[in-house]
Amino acid sequence: MTDKIFEIIILIISVIVHEFSHGYSAYLLGDDTARLSGRLTLNPLKHLDPLGSVIIPIFLIITSANFIIGWAKPVPYNPTNLRKGRFGDFIVSFAGIFSNILIAVIFGLFIRLAPNIGIPIYTSTLSIHPLYIISSIIVQINLILALFNLIPIPPLDGSKILFAFLPARFRFIENFLERWGIFLLLIFIVFVWKFISPLIFVAFSFLTGL
Repeated sequence: MTDKIFEIIILIISVIVHEFSHGYSAYLLGDDTARLSGRLTLNPLKHLDPLGSVIIPIFLIITSANFIIGWAKPVPYNPTNLRKGRFGDFIVSFAGIFSNILIAVIFGLFIRLAPNIGIPIYTSTLSIHPLYIISSIIVQINLILALFNLIPIPPLDGSKILFAFLPARFRFIENFLERWGIFLLLIFIVFVWKFISPLIFVAFSFLTGL
């Protein structure tokens, strides 16, 4: 149960960093919306979504689902204020994903290098050192968030990345996805995610060496 509590805490922190990264990148590109709305902060109370940050993660853990996912309240930004035009929209959309990848890389490197700086993998009782357990959870959850958000279906970041480069003649695709996004996403999770999720374990092994 302790591991499950850590998973929820790490998930909440990770999605908050994800959303903050959206707002901060928009701020750097000239949009003040997140700051003016009080969302350019790492204060959890400003970002928590009761359903996505608490109820859904707890439900997935209690039901022993083979994945855990969640979200915070989206940080608002105004694309028309961004420098670099549509590429600015891409930067803001990818910033959240990049933050999760960066977190996974940092803690993956820690797992790889920790034995070399004197942190043993096993304790005196031959159980895995808590630092390795926590770091592994951090890597896994952030890889899941990064991969999941790359899915090009609204409201996920992958859809905004797709739309940023979609030629005008294919704008009907954006309209279709915006209209049916939630239903398509549910179908994707139920029928397709299980074929993509193994990439998480490949990336985890690559980063950590485990």
